[in-house]
Amino acid sequence: MNRSLQGHSWYRRTHSWAIAVVLLATATATIADTPGRGRTAAFESNYLRFIINHHFSALRMSELAAGTDQVRDAAMSPNEGTAPTEGFPSTPSKSRLDEIKSMARMANRMQREEIATAQQMLRDWYNTEHRPAVTPDGQRLIDAVEAAPSGRAFDQAFLMNFSRHHYMALQPSLDCQVQRELEHDKLDRYCRGIVHAQVNEITEMRMMLCREFSLCDYQPSQGQ
Repeated sequence: MNRSLQGHSWYRRTHSWAIAVVLLATATATIADTPGRGRTAAFESNYLRFIINHHFSALRMSELAAGTDQVRDAAMSPNEGTAPTEGFPSTPSKSRLDEIKSMARMANRMQREEIATAQQMLRDWYNTEHRPAVTPDGQRLIDAVEAAPSGRAFDQAFLMNFSRHHYMALQPSLDCQVQRELEHDKLDRYCRGIVHAQVNEITEMRMMLCREFSLCDYQPSQGQ
């Protein structure tokens, strides 16, 4: 075969391969951007709305522990607060323990980002906007934390109710791992991340309840 024909053959193979790669990438992107099929679509829509509302009540609980600041300090410190959530008043920290304040700040940041991520998935896959709202269960937990006097009583109430709040997200997020749309790997990673983070924080809060209040048998699944 002469060189011109060899070159032409190489070009055709390379060009065909390049087109195949582009088509595969396009197909993959299309699959990732499409909604769930049948029952997976209903599950995902309901789960994403649930987790947005669930995390929204956690924002208020964590703000009561860490306090809220309109202007953030340049240097991080145990007294640094969180940004106040829309619809809730600014509040001073009710906790006496720097460890709880730190946990509350980190949880507040993480759950704000998880709300934004869930909202984006709803928009991308289901063309749906969902504004966070406090559910009756979330309001009961907020009320229990708000009612506790600042200091030691608040710290105990916060650890018990916030760990209970975390527990309430576990089963829906476990269900997400086996009931999501098969092509939605992003949602799978999202739900696995929630389970991992919530279990770790529940363990941390149970350890604080044991160390600070001698409540070493607290069961967040029962709220007692």
